[in-house]
Amino acid sequence: MHHSIKWVTLLPVFLCGVAVILNLQPASAQNNLEAVRQQFVGSYELIGFVSIDEDGQEVDREYVGRIMYDEYGNMAAQGMPADLPDRARDATENVQAGFAYWGSVSFDLDRGIVIHHVQGSPTRGSWPGSDNVRYFELRDDLLILSVKNSEGRTTARLTWRKFK
Repeated sequence: MHHSIKWVTLLPVFLCGVAVILNLQPASAQNNLEAVRQQFVGSYELIGFVSIDEDGQEVDREYVGRIMYDEYGNMAAQGMPADLPDRARDATENVQAGFAYWGSVSFDLDRGIVIHHVQGSPTRGSWPGSDNVRYFELRDDLLILSVKNSEGRTTARLTWRKFK
């Protein structure tokens, strides 16, 4: 009887240890992750893109763009300066600017980040095989993605509105 009481009291500790070793998430964490994934699914229009300098001053990049997340864990994003067509109209050479890339997506809810695992980018040849880490905030129909530097300072913020 004495030995069975020890096992009963140690069983939860043992099972937690196994879960840590196997990197299992509690059901509530899995439910939260699935809820966040579902919130991301859809197409969005870029309604704001600001760069933030070291003094905290915001500079409007005046971009237009689209981003989409599908139910299979994929994403694609494109953006360009709003005045690019006007600049290109009068140019004698091909005028390019902006960003375009696609890949798969993962989340780190503890850190509040979405990771775009870049598989291809016609505008940034060095991006395929890299990760674009974005700190996210979901607010009603808005998705706010922030870029931080290695010191943790926010250097850019993109605000996307979900198409309904």
